[in-house]
Amino acid sequence: MPVKKKTPNLKSPLRKLKSGASRAAAAKPKSGGTKKPAAAKLSLKSVILDALADMKALEVKVLDVRGLTDIADFMVIASGTSDRHVRSVAQRVVEKTKEAGFRPHGVEGQQDSDWVLIDLHEMIVHVMLPRVREFYGLEKLWDLTATKRAARA
Repeated sequence: MPVKKKTPNLKSPLRKLKSGASRAAAAKPKSGGTKKPAAAKLSLKSVILDALADMKALEVKVLDVRGLTDIADFMVIASGTSDRHVRSVAQRVVEKTKEAGFRPHGVEGQQDSDWVLIDLHEMIVHVMLPRVREFYGLEKLWDLTATKRAARA
């Protein structure tokens, strides 16, 4: 019996790299790094706010914490109606930011879902139940207007 010669797989990645157009496409770096230009920070903010709006998060507030802390530039605080809603809102924020090329540094609190924290490097997102939000009062802690910042300096 003669041995048949294997035909090459025309869809192999190696074959794609041999063509000029595919080589140029393969040389492009993937967007998924942690450092983003200033315009990308705005897009991260819009991605987060869109995800919160999609899931109907309540009382969304964006706080500018530059100059107050080195851990983030902005904090986003939002509320959910129940622990299930808080968990779903947080999951949607994580999904949408990953789709946009931003990788969360960490997600905490998904088990209990009273308060879920998502660390996105430049932004930190807090999704909480209203009673937890009222108890901890993060807005009072981090929201310093320009006049209060000037008086503090």
